[in-house]
Amino acid sequence: MPSGLRVRLRSLRTATTALALVAFGALLPAPSAQAAPDAPATGFEQQVLFKASQDPGYACYRIPAVVKTVKGTLLAFAEGRVNDCSDAGDIDIVVKRSHDGGRTWSPLQVINEGAGDTHGNPAPIVDRGTGRIVLAETYNTGRTDGKNCDVPCDRTPHLQYSDDDGRSWSAPRDLSDQILPKDWNSWYATGPVHGLQLTRGEHAGRLVFTANTETWDGSRVTANHAALIVSDDGGKNWKIGAKDSYPIAQDGTFRQKPSEMTITERPDGALYVSGREQDGTDLGHRTHTVSRDGGDSFAAPFKAVPDLYTPQVQGSTLQFGKRMLLACPGDPDRRRTMQIRSSYDGGRTWDSVDRGTTVTTDWSGYSDLVRADGEHVGLMYEGGAVDARDEIRFARFTEDWLQPRRGPDPTTADRAPYAKPAAVLGGASTTEGRFGRALAFDGTDDAVRLPYRSQLPLGAKDFTASLWFRYSATSGEQPLLWMGGIGTNQPQVWLRGEPASNRVTGLITTRDGATPPRSASVRTTSAYNDGQWHHIALRRGAGQLTLSIDGTRVTAADVPGTVTRNSGYGFHVGQRVDSRAHFAGSIDEVRVYDRALSDAELTELGTDGAAKTPVTRDTVAWLPMDHIRASN
Repeated sequence: MPSGLRVRLRSLRTATTALALVAFGALLPAPSAQAAPDAPATGFEQQVLFKASQDPGYACYRIPAVVKTVKGTLLAFAEGRVNDCSDAGDIDIVVKRSHDGGRTWSPLQVINEGAGDTHGNPAPIVDRGTGRIVLAETYNTGRTDGKNCDVPCDRTPHLQYSDDDGRSWSAPRDLSDQILPKDWNSWYATGPVHGLQLTRGEHAGRLVFTANTETWDGSRVTANHAALIVSDDGGKNWKIGAKDSYPIAQDGTFRQKPSEMTITERPDGALYVSGREQDGTDLGHRTHTVSRDGGDSFAAPFKAVPDLYTPQVQGSTLQFGKRMLLACPGDPDRRRTMQIRSSYDGGRTWDSVDRGTTVTTDWSGYSDLVRADGEHVGLMYEGGAVDARDEIRFARFTEDWLQPRRGPDPTTADRAPYAKPAAVLGGASTTEGRFGRALAFDGTDDAVRLPYRSQLPLGAKDFTASLWFRYSATSGEQPLLWMGGIGTNQPQVWLRGEPASNRVTGLITTRDGATPPRSASVRTTSAYNDGQWHHIALRRGAGQLTLSIDGTRVTAADVPGTVTRNSGYGFHVGQRVDSRAHFAGSIDEVRVYDRALSDAELTELGTDGAAKTPVTRDTVAWLPMDHIRASN
């Protein structure tokens, strides 16, 4: 039976359910696009595209990818996971088609059946010259126990194509002999996201998709590789183009692991490549580079982006007029709060989370972007109220719906060596301070954020963080200072008031080699929420973590390792890094040193000498918090 006519009926029960749903659906009006619950309706609409209860025969749908054909048809691909949501089970590749820019969609079509094995990681490319749609993908042996693929995994690259606008598809063919060298023998992943055809330069017409791979030496994984796979004959033959590799040390650590990469052709003809960064020692959950020779080589090694807040997850990019768009969750800890962020300089810098446009605050994961029609971008993404894998949605939005480009934020001075001014967010204002003026925070959206620089991460060093605070809140989390990542697994340092528990807490989370993360915390027996000024300092040194408030000190055993590794990095005063809690009160004289101050020095900071202590080479940050400079 031609693949374009196949319907998935895994059992009589499934078939009966499907027929019942069709009959019931005939009595209802056609589904319409719905606005996201967290987004304004103007210029935005969305609908559920794949969901187990909507498209029976599968327990779960994951891994979206979408392209627009030369005839204007949108093809939305996904993995149909038969038994559960696990990555290495019985998985098919499925597709739906839209002829009206994503407003309505065809029934589900199975184009590659796993038949017990894993067939997935769709990476579609449209050849604008011939109209052919090429679909790169991967195969591996399926499992029935819900576990991941064995290490090394027997993954191989495959490819199939359609010459009739996605209605029917060729039999898949194995590409291992062309693009799977012997040392890429532990893992191989295509995309998963749309590839592209180059339109500029000497390689115009070339097809490109991304791959990330691993090397196995017989006993362990020894290297990570990121690569571009290219074809100059419409997809008949393929070769490995640009490649960047990172060795894995005996203790299991490595600098980077660029994976699940998305590519965009910039107006200058360069290829911007953005990838998920997974557990490398370099700071950041996203990494990027460019290719200026059509994908033959990378202009520089991948560079992690520490202050681009997102969890470890696949993301997608698209050039849209004068801006490049990035779709990925905005929570640096968990897969939630899907956002669209913009770059106006070809991906060199990206809007911060507070400047992005939120699609939903639901759980959200993988995504892909497509130019749906002349005015709309299409966003296909995983989302759900309970789990990011609940369903795959398709959203349409205009440029007017996106946040307009915002001018620079107001700033407050950071007098540490080499420091740039810190951004003042949300409308924080000056107030009477412990020394001159201080900054007042409203507990809703006010904060101070330091721009990332290489001197900020504290690593495995001893350190001291000190500030003055005043508040009277009786509930809620009251973050005073937050440095590094967030969550139970990310290296971090923070100080916060916890008035409901009548305490103030300081905490560090560390990573030491390849061992699991560990945390140490120190707590007071008072919340110090009496509306008076108090001095607080968190010190790491001599094997101890010490919390000092107004000269009273509490200690706990230190945990070895670095407080800044394999996570995103933020430096916030008055706010959690994930923006889910804000301080209500006033903060003055914030200082951070990359050494443990002596007891005498702590005493000095807790007296009138705090504002007089000079800047030294070991001063990481010093924010007097005494004035705000308006943005230009």
